[in-house]
Amino acid sequence: MFHVNSEVGVLKQVILHEPGLDFERLTPGNKEDLLFDDVVWVSRAQEEHRAFQQLLRDRGVTVHLLHGLLAETVKDEEAVAFVLGRVLDDRQPHLGATLTEVTGRVLAAMGPEDLATHLIGGLNKRELVEALGERRAGAARSLGLDLLADDDFVLAPLPNSLFTRDTSCWVYDGVSVNPMMKAGRKRETVNYEALYTFHPMFADSGAHRWIDGEAMAPASIEGGDVEVIGNGTVLVGLGERTTPAGVEILARSLFRAGSALRVIAVELPKARALMHLDTVLTMVDRDAFTLFAGLDRRRLRSWTLTPGPREVPRATENGDFFAAVGSALGLDRVRVLQTRQDSYGSEREQWNDGSNLLAVAPGSVVAYEVNEHSNRMLEDNGIEVLPIRGDQLGRGRGGPRCMSCPVERAAA
Repeated sequence: MFHVNSEVGVLKQVILHEPGLDFERLTPGNKEDLLFDDVVWVSRAQEEHRAFQQLLRDRGVTVHLLHGLLAETVKDEEAVAFVLGRVLDDRQPHLGATLTEVTGRVLAAMGPEDLATHLIGGLNKRELVEALGERRAGAARSLGLDLLADDDFVLAPLPNSLFTRDTSCWVYDGVSVNPMMKAGRKRETVNYEALYTFHPMFADSGAHRWIDGEAMAPASIEGGDVEVIGNGTVLVGLGERTTPAGVEILARSLFRAGSALRVIAVELPKARALMHLDTVLTMVDRDAFTLFAGLDRRRLRSWTLTPGPREVPRATENGDFFAAVGSALGLDRVRVLQTRQDSYGSEREQWNDGSNLLAVAPGSVVAYEVNEHSNRMLEDNGIEVLPIRGDQLGRGRGGPRCMSCPVERAAA
């Protein structure tokens, strides 16, 4: 049932996350730790996201919301124990043994909806003390609790949950639950480990687990760097968030199961604006890719990984990245679509995720409306553009592709 065969085949089911308590707790003081460039107008971000959801539903896509899936997951007591056992650790500097134990009791006593809300939106000292009541709070005093101000977090919010693609990504007949590079996102992995292990929709799906969360840390890989382009081929970006070890671990898992024939790894500049492959390059049709104008297609360094002896992938450097992609897809050539505008305009549109596009069908993509030049260029090349607003959603540096985790997509 759950299977992603391409980047551009008809999209059938997807996981999204609508901003909620996690966004309400984003402030000028914590935005950098939480990996956002600015605070967000929450109600407008919710409006923008609901319009995105509706556009997908109108195209026949089944939309699953992360909060609802997580709430259904933690109806299972074993799932609750699984999550709390991983997110609460008395070795964490701000906790300690007493505060860890008390926080665990408070979270475990919540109903599924509230627990899901706080696993994503965080828990502060005031909420913890109110849940305990005055008498029990006094008995729970500890260095960890006493040193916290009322609004300090015992459990930090996870606003980057908005970008559901990064933390888990489906690759052919399996899912990779990814260990995240940045500290502010690592707890997201636990939520998805629980989801795919315990939720009734996924628990008995029979899908492979290519990467099982933090088990492979400190190697990292993020879904924004992983593109399933079809014909047994996967593209992976090597940039700010994905390590060579992460790529090789994914490749080895895919090759062992026979689910992929090759992985093409492409080197990216290590910069926040270019943090993932899909911020600079996205497949938009069976034979077409959009590429950030600031990158020279002839200078992209890449390697093709294929199965090697003793399950160690063999890496061969390519002379031409797009020639290697075309060959892997059985095409004489691929179309590389780039805007023709000055460096100022191209840099602005890349910052606003002009290349971060979600295909709903071959040659039909969702894009932020602000990227006028990029969208016009796509239309001039026969690509249907479905525009959405993203004035607030884009403040975490992610577009429609980042905000979506396809779990079922047809072959192109």
